[in-house]
Amino acid sequence: MGSGGREHAFALAISQSPNCSHLYIAPGNAGTAQCGTNVSLNLSDFQAVGQFCMQHNIELVVPGNEDPLVAGITDALEAFAAEKGIRMAVAGPDQWASQLEGSKQFAKEFMMKYGVPTAAYRNFNAENVDESGAFLESLIPPYVLKADGLAAGKGVIITSDLDEAKETLRDMILGARFGAASANVVVEEFLQGIEISVFVVSDGIDWHILGSAKDYKRIGEGDQGPNTGGMGAISPVPFADEIFMHKVKERIVLPSLEGLRAEGHPYRGFLFLGLMNDHGDPKVIEYNVRMGDPETEAIFPRLKTDMVDLLNGVAQGNISQVPFEVDSRTAATVFLVSAGYPGTIEKGFEMSMPSEVADSQRLYHAGTALKEGTVVTNGGRVLAVTSLGDTIPEALKASYDLVDLIQFQGKSYRRDIGQDLLT
Repeated sequence: MGSGGREHAFALAISQSPNCSHLYIAPGNAGTAQCGTNVSLNLSDFQAVGQFCMQHNIELVVPGNEDPLVAGITDALEAFAAEKGIRMAVAGPDQWASQLEGSKQFAKEFMMKYGVPTAAYRNFNAENVDESGAFLESLIPPYVLKADGLAAGKGVIITSDLDEAKETLRDMILGARFGAASANVVVEEFLQGIEISVFVVSDGIDWHILGSAKDYKRIGEGDQGPNTGGMGAISPVPFADEIFMHKVKERIVLPSLEGLRAEGHPYRGFLFLGLMNDHGDPKVIEYNVRMGDPETEAIFPRLKTDMVDLLNGVAQGNISQVPFEVDSRTAATVFLVSAGYPGTIEKGFEMSMPSEVADSQRLYHAGTALKEGTVVTNGGRVLAVTSLGDTIPEALKASYDLVDLIQFQGKSYRRDIGQDLLT
């Protein structure tokens, strides 16, 4: 389910498995069309999704982004399957567990309850917004304001200006800056350090760490300009050594998964841990209840495990029996975007790209479409270029060499992906 680079990464990995008889992607893009059958389906109509799955004998559903999971697709499709007496599973958490991403307040309260290290915080809404000024004054700037609900990745405001923080907070709540998503706002202390993402896959009891990644959100080089959906990623992250990852496992992964089991909602699916490396100690910035984008495009090429076996292990609760192996090489992902992104863009430009790439490389379509058999641009983030190499420089060189072979009007990209990790 989905149409971005993350979904193409899933589709490609699934289609390469001998255990996949047929793959449908809804709605998909020009890349996923090469992996299976793109279908037009109302993904918010879970009954229609269930009917489609029953008609086409689909046994496994993989939601790509957070929206259907937070809306309860896992619960709905499992209930549909039980009612119809068919075999169908969803590789994703239930609606209760999906609140880890769907509600910032829920996530913070969960972390506090189970001792998961995170920033100090307080929640505000229309009833107590008048108390927010005093709390902001007690913090050391910058100030972090997070809309409680889903806001398409735009619900986090960071400012060093106290007056601006106070005004913004009131606007988020009383002015509904992000609609219902900011009816509640979490204000938290700013964590100093380097951000890193760690990805876990779990069947509710057992789990594996898929890898670490660092993504680059800003449109401009040197991390300048507005945030985007992601301009590139590196996996693994050099500073995520054995000592750091042991802390992640013991302090974050285990208490998080054990806490979910204790609440009666064992976690089945992919868990994204957005972390801050605070002088060698990991602290949780946020949970996501699915794979990230563009991190997926850097992590999946390193995954040697059969994707269908892994997904079935998640759904059937036997992930411990699935052989699990990750390539030790580095993956470097560079995103090609349309001119004007993340602002106003034009679509429909014909694309020229190699028909084949090396075994160590991937071209993941994101904002693309087929127009009369020709691949054209169809979004802001157009194509993810990933290469594997023994070192970060080697992987980056291969990706940028491939970038040079891809052409479309308005092509833009960052030339400094991964450079901060080299120092």
